[in-house]
Amino acid sequence: MSRGGFGTKLHLVCDANRLPPAAVLTPGQRHESTQFEAVMDAVRIPGRWGRPRRRPAAVAGDKGYSYPHIRTWLRRHGVRAVIPRRSNQRPDDGRHRFDKPLYRKRAAVERCAGWLKENRAVGTRFDKLAVQYLGMVHLAMIRRYLRALAPRPDSADRA
Repeated sequence: MSRGGFGTKLHLVCDANRLPPAAVLTPGQRHESTQFEAVMDAVRIPGRWGRPRRRPAAVAGDKGYSYPHIRTWLRRHGVRAVIPRRSNQRPDDGRHRFDKPLYRKRAAVERCAGWLKENRAVGTRFDKLAVQYLGMVHLAMIRRYLRALAPRPDSADRA
C-alpha cells in the first residue's frame, strides 16, 4: 500500500486508561465494520498469571459498528456490546439495554486517537509505505505506555 489514493484508516482499540493495546491499518475506503474481528484478534490483555486474555469484558463502539455480524461475534465470544443502533435499524426491543454511562467512557478512544495524532510522524504521515507508517504508530503506542508507566517528577524536585 502506498500513500497515494484514498488515504489510510487507523483502526484502534483502547482501554479505559487511554492505552492502546492494538491497532490495524487499512486503506481509507475500507469500512470500520470489516476490520472489527481483525483488530479484536490483535488484543492481548495481560494478567498476573498465565497467558494474556484475548477478550475484554465490554466493547463500546459508535454506530459504525452496529451490524448484526459484529453483535453476533461479540455474543459468541462473551463480550458485552455497548453499541448504539443506527437510525435505519429496528428500535431496541427490550432484550438489549443500551448502557449510556458505559458508552460515555468511549471518549477514551477519541482521546487516545487524538494523542497518537499529536505525534508528528503519525499525524502527518510522511511515510510512503503503510508498513512504515504502522511502525510509527506502534512507536507512538510504546511512547504512550512509557509515559503512563513513568512517574511524574514533582515540581519541588526541580528547584
